[in-house]
Amino acid sequence: MIMPEPAQVFVKIDEYREILDVINVIKAKIDEAKHILKRINELKAEEDNEVEMWASSISDVERKIASVDKTLFDTENA
Repeated sequence: MIMPEPAQVFVKIDEYREILDVINVIKAKIDEAKHILKRINELKAEEDNEVEMWASSISDVERKIASVDKTLFDTENA
């Protein structure tokens, strides 16, 4: 299969520079978005750890209450 030669594209220097500027702005915005996404992931991980600690604390309190409840219930039957 014969590939056609790419056509030459002529662009004015001013337009070329403007295109380069736009591309650089886009690259900067992509980098900024990556940094923001990284920070969001860090905050989410911290939040997940906090929620796990809360769940663990609640479970611990539940066990203690169940133990106290059992002790009181067993004492009433004795």
